[in-house]
Amino acid sequence: MKNNVLMICGSLNQTTIMHQIAQHLSDANIFFTPFYSDGLIDTLASAGMLDFTILGGQHRENCVNYLQRHNLPIDWSGEGYEYDLVVTGTDLLVQENIIGNRLVLVQEGMMDAENLAYHLVRALNLPRFLGNTSTTGLSDAYDVFCVASEGYRDLFINRGVDPDKLRVTGIPNFDNAARFLRNKFPYQDYVLVATSSSRETLKPENRKAFLQHAKHVAGNREVIFKLHPNENHRRAIREIRAEFPTSLIFTEGDINPMIANCDTLITTASSVVFPALALGKEVVSDMEPDELERLLPLQNGGMSARHIASICDELMDIPVEELGKRKEIHNHPLDWKIQDVFENLRMQ
Repeated sequence: MKNNVLMICGSLNQTTIMHQIAQHLSDANIFFTPFYSDGLIDTLASAGMLDFTILGGQHRENCVNYLQRHNLPIDWSGEGYEYDLVVTGTDLLVQENIIGNRLVLVQEGMMDAENLAYHLVRALNLPRFLGNTSTTGLSDAYDVFCVASEGYRDLFINRGVDPDKLRVTGIPNFDNAARFLRNKFPYQDYVLVATSSSRETLKPENRKAFLQHAKHVAGNREVIFKLHPNENHRRAIREIRAEFPTSLIFTEGDINPMIANCDTLITTASSVVFPALALGKEVVSDMEPDELERLLPLQNGGMSARHIASICDELMDIPVEELGKRKEIHNHPLDWKIQDVFENLRMQ
């Protein structure tokens, strides 16, 4: 009998990662779902109040469109089947219906720094999602956590992740930057400025200062802008035109060929620095160059998905009860208390 495997998607990056892994799983019934949640978080998401996250808005729309365009079988919220294995791109929320399953967590890209939110979550035992990706891996709900590099392995260990659960596999989408060198993007030898969607996700950003810094770094060189797909494009274009009246601005398209053809990449703390570094480009970002080099994902010729799938196959051969002590609840207790309140209100 074939094993049932659920791939929990999210952003388009997470969704394509899950698809690549699934293509290498052997002898399994594989289903996909957009990211979902429980309790109060689910109530807020259903009301459209979390559209700036992977639970709704453009992220969810992009995910669903991708799954349907590739004719991938969808099991919404993993409710249709019992699963032998679940693969997910984040553990900031661990869905109630997958607790107790074999679970593989896959790093999605760059992790947020240990900022104030991270320290508050750790010090006050707040829900992990308040720390965004800085608290990735801290649920301990998974059996294996597949990470991008030895540098990231060290980072996660320093943040409290169990070393025995970490596997350095590389991560799909960031493990073969050389393939972007052969492309049809028509421009060469320019400064590429990649903007962010920080403001749309309620993070602070001084866009005017960022653009002025980009102008200083670029000097007399040609500058091309690639806007983040999830930011407010109309606002971003207006802001750019105030500083760069004639620069090309791309709102769509794959940024990787643009990175491959540029001389310098200017961005904030974004995963796009990784292909740039792997291709030897000058990178100007919020992070120290030495730290970025240490964290750079393995460049293994695109083998990460195959490595992760092999780990999944091995895990499915191990009885669940032999995988070690498993916690009953991996989310913050507040999540369940609030859920109980909503259930009681419905019954009254």
